[in-house]
Amino acid sequence: MTLEIVSSTKSHGGWHKRYRHRSTALDCDMVFAVYLPPQAEQDATLPVLYWLSGLTCTDENFMQKAGAHRLAAELGLIIVAPDTSPRGEGVADDPEGAYDLGFGAGFYLNATRQPWARHYRMYDYVVDELPALIEANFPVSDRRGISGHSMGGHGALICALKNPGRYHSVSAFAPIANPMNCPWGEKAFAAYLGEDRSRWREWDASVLIADAAEKLPILIDQGDRDDFRVAQLKPETLQAAASAASHPLQLRLQAGYDHSYYFIASFIDDHLRHHAKALNG
Repeated sequence: MTLEIVSSTKSHGGWHKRYRHRSTALDCDMVFAVYLPPQAEQDATLPVLYWLSGLTCTDENFMQKAGAHRLAAELGLIIVAPDTSPRGEGVADDPEGAYDLGFGAGFYLNATRQPWARHYRMYDYVVDELPALIEANFPVSDRRGISGHSMGGHGALICALKNPGRYHSVSAFAPIANPMNCPWGEKAFAAYLGEDRSRWREWDASVLIADAAEKLPILIDQGDRDDFRVAQLKPETLQAAASAASHPLQLRLQAGYDHSYYFIASFIDDHLRHHAKALNG
């Protein structure tokens, strides 16, 4: 598969690079970003952390705003950040231009309902196609971690819960923890999957955790001044489900923090160390 480099920028001794390629899973061109720490130039194979961003974001938000490069360079972590949805001519988008459906709102699932089913298969892209591409073109090992924010936190949780053994670590910032019971999730799931709510269950972390075949420890940070916490994110629902299933979950409610990248930048070091401990172990 051909990779076209979009940009290359030196950062903390390593390189932040953006690439474009043709995705088979999504049937469109996609852009992703990769941070290669200095160790990547030393013929080493390094663990990789996949970061999934939230609604309205692209591959650029995390790489520019989270301040993750400095510690990733110290820890020897490669970070990969895909876009949040398929895009481009011929790809379905919300006809009213809503921010929570269509472009920027792929929800990391495989759509089954038209007109979305042709392109909106972000789950297949994130779990299978993109890692295969990364592992064929960059000095990465098969030790993978996954993390994300908001919609991307939802994506990180379901990818880890649905794929025992594929990831060595998982974390999330303010994830949409119970999407089948919140306005964002209900709108997206109805559009992408149809009205049969039984089909939504396989994309909801608060449901999946009950029968998870692997009890991978989960770290979650949530701001207590996040305007979306009660109606959209529902971290307590996931916490209750994890407790009932005896699934290790550390939910940290951070006083005074909201839903923004200031919040992510404040605690990203803890998450990188959480992943590095598992990935380098």
